[in-house]
Amino acid sequence: MSFSRFSASHPVTARRLAAAALLATCSAAGPAFAAWEPTKPVEFVVPAGTGGGADQMARLIQGIIVKHKLMKESVIVVNKSGGAGAEGFLDVKGAKGDPNKIIITLSNLFTTPMATGVPFNWKDMTPVSMLALDQFVLWVNAEKPYKTAGEYIAAVKAAGPSKMKMGGTGSKQEDQIITVGLEKATGTKFIYVPFKGGGEVAVQLVGNHIDSTVNNPIEAVAQWRAGQLRPLCVFDDTRMPYKAKVTDTQSWGDIPTCKESGVPTDYVMLRGVFMAPGVTADQTAFYVDLLKKVRETPDWKEFMEKGAFNTTSMSGAEYRAWLEKAEATHRQLMTEAGFLAK
Repeated sequence: MSFSRFSASHPVTARRLAAAALLATCSAAGPAFAAWEPTKPVEFVVPAGTGGGADQMARLIQGIIVKHKLMKESVIVVNKSGGAGAEGFLDVKGAKGDPNKIIITLSNLFTTPMATGVPFNWKDMTPVSMLALDQFVLWVNAEKPYKTAGEYIAAVKAAGPSKMKMGGTGSKQEDQIITVGLEKATGTKFIYVPFKGGGEVAVQLVGNHIDSTVNNPIEAVAQWRAGQLRPLCVFDDTRMPYKAKVTDTQSWGDIPTCKESGVPTDYVMLRGVFMAPGVTADQTAFYVDLLKKVRETPDWKEFMEKGAFNTTSMSGAEYRAWLEKAEATHRQLMTEAGFLAK
């Protein structure tokens, strides 16, 4: 059987191939030409105070976008921390169809509406990407004698109920949920003292105005490196994978899990990005691609190690499924803690 009629030299086939090639070129150029991108500065909302983990991450992303020229327009970080982040979430919820506004989220995405009854749910916004998951660490002042979580919990018990102060960001949010979980797991009772952001919490612990915190790694790493704070355990099932020394003697990986230390409590927190409701698939795709480029930079990878993040990332249907599950988990935790709005 002859195959000559399928050859590119055959006049009909040659015309078809040329037409197909032209069509392929147009198709390839089409989306690139038509793809949406911002035409004015993008407002990057942080539903928390300055200096905390979310604020640091948003400002890093802003800096990476500028340094690597990842988009033409600028990104402006705006802190809207009122009402435990409700101010920021309601602002984005109300910006229906506005693609020039994005928001970085913590787990207060779930806890704030559950605790306050504010009319908001994560489904009122458009999920873009999970950037990472954040750890929580039990910290004490380095001047104190406690070298392990077990020693500190023993001291809290010896002091008696509501004698020792646990500082955290917000009320009925992640830090207080972890504190309640810690109390239930160990039979202790703290005075929980809320602050606006993790940066302030670390300063209060350095000043001995509180006895401990459950700050994220990035929120206390500077004080740890300076020898002012001491990490006792990480609230996760496994130790952090980072082996580079942060202090002269310790890496993140040297911090035991709380379970290893006889404190059976664990919790990880979302660091994700959302857009307003009613935006288009093209507009969402722009930010998914932008954040993928951000995560591929050396600057981001260095930040992930510095802050000892769990580097899990996702978008699309996988991200939505994770959010559904996380919402159910938080509802259970908030119910057990008695934090649901009446």
